[in-house]
Amino acid sequence: EVQLQASGGGLVQTGGSLRLSCAASGLTFDDYAIGWLRQVPGKEREWVACTVIRDGSTYYADSVKGRFTFSGDYTKNTVYLQMNSLKPEDTAVYYCAAEESTWCVGFDYEYWGQGTLVTVSS
Repeated sequence: EVQLQASGGGLVQTGGSLRLSCAASGLTFDDYAIGWLRQVPGKEREWVACTVIRDGSTYYADSVKGRFTFSGDYTKNTVYLQMNSLKPEDTAVYYCAAEESTWCVGFDYEYWGQGTLVTVSS
């Protein structure tokens, strides 16, 4: 069974950092694009970032560019999102998702993790 698990969220002050993890199992990691998306209650889901495992390409939303970066331990089917200089507007539930594709997609992911909460205090 394909499973994704997001972890690493927590409470930080403005300007602080967190490192989110997305661990995948039951899939061939090199065949997938891995995305991060976030959602605030009452608002629509927002695309944050995506990486294509096979070639290592990365893409970021303008709102997080320069502050969030991907890394990974691909032998363990795990990717990380390092989040620096966090702002209150980054507060959301963050989800990792996977799609068997060589292209990053916005929302059309086949598999989703459970989400992890990031709270940034003002």
